[in-house]
Amino acid sequence: MAITAQMVKELREKTGAGMMDCKKALTETDGDMEKAIDFLREKGMAKAAKKSDRIAAEGTTFIKSEGNNAVILEVNSETDFVAKNEGFQALVKELADHLLAKKPANVEEALEQKMDNGQTVGDFINEAIAKIGEKLTLRRFEIKTKSDNGAFGEYLHMGGRIGVLTVLEGTTDASVAKDVAMHAAALNPKYISRDAVSEEEVAREREVLTQQALNEGKPENIVAKMVEGRIGKFFEEICLVDQSFVKNPDEKVGKFVQSKGAEITDLVRYEVGEGLEKRQDNFAEEVMNQVKK
Repeated sequence: MAITAQMVKELREKTGAGMMDCKKALTETDGDMEKAIDFLREKGMAKAAKKSDRIAAEGTTFIKSEGNNAVILEVNSETDFVAKNEGFQALVKELADHLLAKKPANVEEALEQKMDNGQTVGDFINEAIAKIGEKLTLRRFEIKTKSDNGAFGEYLHMGGRIGVLTVLEGTTDASVAKDVAMHAAALNPKYISRDAVSEEEVAREREVLTQQALNEGKPENIVAKMVEGRIGKFFEEICLVDQSFVKNPDEKVGKFVQSKGAEITDLVRYEVGEGLEKRQDNFAEEVMNQVKK
């Protein structure tokens, strides 16, 4: 398979490895991005194990709760100017009200639903597009529920660049749930606990760590023990309850929550634009585009 400059660039952004190392990794793995990342990690060339896509598109996240129901949503715009626009912010809040009231199963269903003003959600967004002059998208949302003996943790970071909604059961103290949400905003756990991690993902990580240790010249008889220790660190990086609590690094998040008689039952973390490519405009062009409107 032909290795393009774009593929090399993407791998560099995901791993921090050098250009020639990235090109070699892609060549060795026939252009398979995931295998190339593993190849670089095994050789100790990847500076970061995280494979998250570049955060690029603009917009905001928002959270609204009412009683035992809460919704977290992401709405995208083309530029940061529009994301901060009062009209855009009002649109996001109206969408949150609708989603919480009507509880559609997915975005497609939501867009077809009638709002209180008689318009469908899709038409409501299209009308805003005509007024604001930019493409706007209801990208995703999740509706969560709790019991009467539960609490929602709602946290918006940097004006909505990151939104986190947590659900705790066993406590009605929203401040505890919010502390967990703030932690998740900072450390971005992939899972709540180890039992949510698939056997396939653990096996893949174990394989990479084993090859890494062998490449470091470690004797085979101690490699297995080393790998198990590193697997423990792997869980601490990706599982919320195993992470050191940002407000008290000497305590794990799971222990903090337990000390309050509670349990984390749900977690949603949205970061604006994750996995989306932004238009390749530069900042000056973005400003001029706004001035001309």
